[in-house]
Amino acid sequence: MPDSVKSSKPAYNDRAYRSPGGIAGGVLLLAIAGWLGVDAIVTGHGRTPWLALATLLCLVPLVTAFAVRPAVFANDDRMRVRNPFRVIVLPWGSVASLRSGYSNEVIDESGTKYQLWSLPVSLRARKKAQRRQARVDDGRAPVRRDLSGQTSLETGPVRAPSDQIMDDLRQLCEARAKAADSQGEPSVRWSWEIMAPAIAGAVLLVVLLVVG
Repeated sequence: MPDSVKSSKPAYNDRAYRSPGGIAGGVLLLAIAGWLGVDAIVTGHGRTPWLALATLLCLVPLVTAFAVRPAVFANDDRMRVRNPFRVIVLPWGSVASLRSGYSNEVIDESGTKYQLWSLPVSLRARKKAQRRQARVDDGRAPVRRDLSGQTSLETGPVRAPSDQIMDDLRQLCEARAKAADSQGEPSVRWSWEIMAPAIAGAVLLVVLLVVG
């Protein structure tokens, strides 16, 4: 196979980073909304079925956008950030920094900032990680059990899950920032497949409420 073909393909498939808690909450909300909405459409009278339909048309895309859809995909060439209403593709060469504070963000070379919706910051998880790290530093390392049931002492740095993911992304960015296949400009695409039905549902709901 020619080298040009080999270099055009990432060395590994995308690693996906999502928020399990956000997905679980979103699925639960969708199930409740679907149950109540379908019941109102089937058994409702007068304007009720239309109001329920408009509410579902507006609500389902929004819940999907904010809870289920967000994800970060990374390979050796670039990272792809899927936020509620946008998809941002950033080659590693265009990334200036990955910053963690009260939210996790990626900043490109032009200074534009993009929030990573799928990696929410948990102050509680950070405090828990800090307590575990203090125990390690004091020589009271917590016992860790792996999937096979074997135990070992926790000796490495203890990080909150989202902070550990950010560390992994920083390491990948530093390792690949100067690679030829990691160069290019960031691209941003609006997610009209989410926005269009939500807008249509909102408009229909407003019309129904105004008409009375």
